[in-house]
Amino acid sequence: MRFVYGRQDAPDRVRAQENCYLLTNGLGGYSSLSGAFSMTRADQGLLVAARTVPNDRVTLVARLQEMLWLDDGEFYLLSTQDFADDTPNEDGWQWLSSLSVEDTPCWSCDVRGVRVTREVAMAFEQNAVAAAYTIRNRTGRPCRLTLHPWVLGFEKGHAPEKKWPVTLQGSCITANDMKVHVQTSGILTAEAPAFALQHYMHDGPDGRPEKGLVANVCAISVTVQPGETGRLWVTFADCEHAPAAEEIIAAQKARMQSLRAQSGLTDPVAQQLVTAADAYIAQRASTGGKTILAGYPFFGDWGRDTMIALTGCCLSAGRYDDARSILRTFLQYEQDGLVPNLFPEGTSEPMYNTVDAALLMVNIIWLYVEKTGDWAFAKEAWPVMESIVRHYRKGTKHGIYMDADGLICAGQGLDQVTWMDVRVGEILPTPRHGKPVEINAYWYSALRIMDAFAAQLGLDRADYAALAETVKASFIREFWLEDKGCLKDVVSGTSADEQLRCNQIWAITQPFTMLSPAQEKAVVDAVYAHLYTPCGLRTLSPDDPQYHGIYQGVQKERDMAYHQGTTWVFPLGAYYLAHLKVYGDAASVRADLAPMEATLREGCIGQLPEIYNGDAPAFSRGCFAQAWSVGEMLRVYETLEKIERV
Repeated sequence: MRFVYGRQDAPDRVRAQENCYLLTNGLGGYSSLSGAFSMTRADQGLLVAARTVPNDRVTLVARLQEMLWLDDGEFYLLSTQDFADDTPNEDGWQWLSSLSVEDTPCWSCDVRGVRVTREVAMAFEQNAVAAAYTIRNRTGRPCRLTLHPWVLGFEKGHAPEKKWPVTLQGSCITANDMKVHVQTSGILTAEAPAFALQHYMHDGPDGRPEKGLVANVCAISVTVQPGETGRLWVTFADCEHAPAAEEIIAAQKARMQSLRAQSGLTDPVAQQLVTAADAYIAQRASTGGKTILAGYPFFGDWGRDTMIALTGCCLSAGRYDDARSILRTFLQYEQDGLVPNLFPEGTSEPMYNTVDAALLMVNIIWLYVEKTGDWAFAKEAWPVMESIVRHYRKGTKHGIYMDADGLICAGQGLDQVTWMDVRVGEILPTPRHGKPVEINAYWYSALRIMDAFAAQLGLDRADYAALAETVKASFIREFWLEDKGCLKDVVSGTSADEQLRCNQIWAITQPFTMLSPAQEKAVVDAVYAHLYTPCGLRTLSPDDPQYHGIYQGVQKERDMAYHQGTTWVFPLGAYYLAHLKVYGDAASVRADLAPMEATLREGCIGQLPEIYNGDAPAFSRGCFAQAWSVGEMLRVYETLEKIERV
């Protein structure tokens, strides 16, 4: 899809900076600045490089200051940035004529008879970013475009307050002992070190540091004569020989086109989600395989998030080799029936504090084999799947075990092992110790899958089918609320049990399910009545006294609202899949999805965010780009295309 923004979208400096772009490199590195090419968060940057793939990330180049000089000594700032000291804000947004984003972001500025266009791209599987400029001088005098690269050399998100050593030697900038290699078609000149204290307008409301220093030691320039068109390109990289800018830009566009074709999807929004999904699939050095990053700009790769996002980001996008690589990584790290929620970094050991990732993996292996017919992989995965079921039955870490009724219990002490996993000191805002509804839906489906795999592969079917029937009977008896026409959120004997939450929707969307058609319809209707918004599902009914409708403030305040009413995008995918299952009405889902293009335009352009407020959701919050949001909505579009082809 092509997203176009004009002057009407940037009537003032705040509106001009409210959206951002995101480019990634398949290593965990990224480039992201606002629609006005400014930093509005400390976690943004023109070049955020992954030193150890994918989570050891450092901001090398923060942004570019751009100055257009005319021969009478006048200059105009094309760049935009807010500052936290007495430095005048850069107001280049006033010259912005358009921003278009289609595989790469492209800006156009018109200044006193000179048009300057800027295009940015990132090299795949390299820590390198390119910026290419075209300067069309329609005046009767020469003009000069000068760039000042402002650098950091600190871990991603760090907002330093004290100055640090910055030098230029040849074409290499050294900042805080980190090197940035510069290649350019322009003239590179050294300048005295300078520092600027930037203001990050989107960090303050979330309680993050809202100001930090950046440094500059050089300038890059090109002069364009009257009536001529000049070009200037520059690449920044952590290595000495990065590709030229035009090569990086062309490769980026070709790769995105290839991904769209590989998916086989035809809907423009679906194709956009396919390219959006690519941002999250990355290499992992410690495992030698692929992984999925949970979200930008804050998150790394986590087991649960990977398993929720994988089906859409890989299977719906036709990326079967990546899916198999990711699954093999998790199969390799299975321990006591669990798979990692957090992978090792350096000498650290994996963390296994998740009850859902292992069960989700069994379900995904089924979906993968369904799509690919790769029964050899099913046989390869069988011993680990068998270990998962065996350990869940007898009990494993974090209070995970099968009760006498066949249902899975999970959680102990201050553990939070479902996706509603916030802990604030000694407080669990969303206590779900006991038998969570979605975990037992995953468990039943996993048992049915084990029986089906065993039958197909000629292996011991054990008592999987009989246990599944026990689980089904217990689930309906324990979870179904006849008077409310919905499911309990958890069986724990506490007041949390009957809170109306979005977790019940997954009881309808697993490969194998337990509810009757009438019960499934009732759940879909209850979720719609209490939790549905066009942006996502609320995590708690607004009728609940514990409901928090606004997500903002310092981390403690945000965490207290995170799962207590905040709207999450990714459960919306399951809602639409459930709606299609019980109503079979593709046309109504298409109608509901009509605002999706507007959702993709807001926040991170072409991406779907993590969350919105529960009350009147409109502006995205949290991570501006979230893997499971993209993956789950991509599943919906894939399902719609299948239905509509029949």
